[in-house]
Amino acid sequence: MTQVKAGDTVRIHYTGTLTTGETFDSSEGRDPLEFVVGSGQIIPGLDKALPGMEMGEKKTVQVPCVEAYGESDPSAMQSIPRGQIPENIPVEPGTQLQMQAPSGQVVPVVVVSANEEEVVLDANHPLSGKDLIFAIEIVGINAA
Repeated sequence: MTQVKAGDTVRIHYTGTLTTGETFDSSEGRDPLEFVVGSGQIIPGLDKALPGMEMGEKKTVQVPCVEAYGESDPSAMQSIPRGQIPENIPVEPGTQLQMQAPSGQVVPVVVVSANEEEVVLDANHPLSGKDLIFAIEIVGINAA
């Protein structure tokens, strides 16, 4: 039977959960996720778990944060004077906003806290600093 190897295009169904058991993403009800193994299209910890798997095989993979979205970076937190944010923009903690970096790149941020003087924004990936668990099933293999 064909085993997955680097360079193969695979299709997987998956459910991603946090160590608390909370599901953060799933392919359930959608087309399988398709990508080239070893190409960097998915997080490293999941990518390296695929070689050697066979068609129809299921596996649960634990991915430490350093092989997923990395550790949370304190330098990605930024305090903005409240007056620099238009009044019509909601700043309740947990609100997702977008900022424009000096380079012109749009950066998603989450409001961490807000008071009358400042708003603290977090530009870390929402899953940074978190260990992840993936239940995966190989549903297609196109050999390289």
